[in-house]
Amino acid sequence: MALLKIARMGHPILLTPAEEVDDPTAPEIRRLVADMAQTMEDAGGIGLAAPQVHVPLRLFVWRTGAGGVSALINPELEQVGEETETAWEGCLSIPGLRGAVRRASRLRFRGVDIDGRPIEGEAAGLVARVMQHETDHLDGILYPMRMEDLSLFGFTEELSRAANARAAAKEA
Repeated sequence: MALLKIARMGHPILLTPAEEVDDPTAPEIRRLVADMAQTMEDAGGIGLAAPQVHVPLRLFVWRTGAGGVSALINPELEQVGEETETAWEGCLSIPGLRGAVRRASRLRFRGVDIDGRPIEGEAAGLVARVMQHETDHLDGILYPMRMEDLSLFGFTEELSRAANARAAAKEA
């Protein structure tokens, strides 16, 4: 396994829709998924899409609730219901920044795993958010493009300082 270089905002690969994976069982796809998982773990991320490591293919990895890592190849997402949530997001391709993004609360997903077996299910909460964020990468979309209020976009350190100041003012 190897650590891969993460593309940062401004690199054209992050704005280009990715190609379908023709053979999810190919050894190079298995190796890519393993390298992406290691890269994500090393960088402290919870999701990573192939375009973020300069590979224009439709696949992503994410941390599972059980502490493992899963991969979804050629994903398709469908919102379940009308409910949405706005929450803070960050991105390994946009280091040091956070923004509030509205996303579907629940979704159905389908795709295949690295053995070529169909995967489908429903996701909610953080997993649904991560799947939407990573699928956006596959479509050439970065989370700031989804933001409705740019006053809720900033450096993580400054946002944290401002939140602490507000909390202190409420206690006083």
